[in-house]
Amino acid sequence: MPWIKGESCVGCGVCVESCPVGAISLENGVAVIDMSNCIRCGICHDICPNDAVMHDSEKIPDEVNANITKTKEFMSACAKYLGDAKEKQKCLNRMIKYFNKEKIIIEKTLEKLQILKKK
Repeated sequence: MPWIKGESCVGCGVCVESCPVGAISLENGVAVIDMSNCIRCGICHDICPNDAVMHDSEKIPDEVNANITKTKEFMSACAKYLGDAKEKQKCLNRMIKYFNKEKIIIEKTLEKLQILKKK
C-alpha cells in the first residue's frame, strides 16, 4: 500500500488530481491517502515529482520493530500481572503462535492470488 513521506511532499497536488478514485487529499499542505478508498493502482507512485509516495515494503523494518516492541510489552505485563518469568515465556510463545497464524493466513492468501493471475 502506498504512503506519503511527509517531509518529501511539497503539496503540489499532482497526486490528488491524478488519483482515479479520489483517495488522496491535501491536509495542511501535505498529501494524505485514504486507504479505505485506495485501489492500489500505483498511479500516485509514478506521478509524484518528488518521490514522496512510497511503497509499503519500505516500512517493513519499522513494522517488525513495532511487533517486537509490542511483544516485549506484553511479556513484561504478563510477568507483572501473572506473577513470574514463566508467564513471560508463555506470553512469548503465544505471540509466536499468533505471528505464525498470521504467516499462514498470508501464505494461503498469496496462493489464492497466484491462482487469480492464471485466470
